[in-house]
Amino acid sequence: MRIVQLYSRVGCHLCELALSTLVSLQQELTFQIEEIDINSDLALLEKYGEQVPVIHIDGKAHDFFRVDPERFRKAFIAAGASITNR
Repeated sequence: MRIVQLYSRVGCHLCELALSTLVSLQQELTFQIEEIDINSDLALLEKYGEQVPVIHIDGKAHDFFRVDPERFRKAFIAAGASITNR
C-alpha cells in the first residue's frame, strides 16, 4: 500500500486541516496516512521547524503548509506511475 507521511505537531491548526484533507482524499485514492510528530524527534524539529505540515508521498517531499487536493491527486498519480514502471 502507498504511504503518505504527514509531518506535523500537536496543536497545529494547519496540520489538522491537512490531515482532514488527506482523509477525504483516501475515499478516492488508496493510501495509508502516517502522521509523524516532529516534536518527538530533534532532527525532524530542526529540519521542518515552522514549515509543518509537511507532506511526503511514498517518502518523497510533496508540499508543505496546505494540501491542495488537485495538486496532490496529480502528484500521487504521477508518483504511482513512476513506481509501477520501474
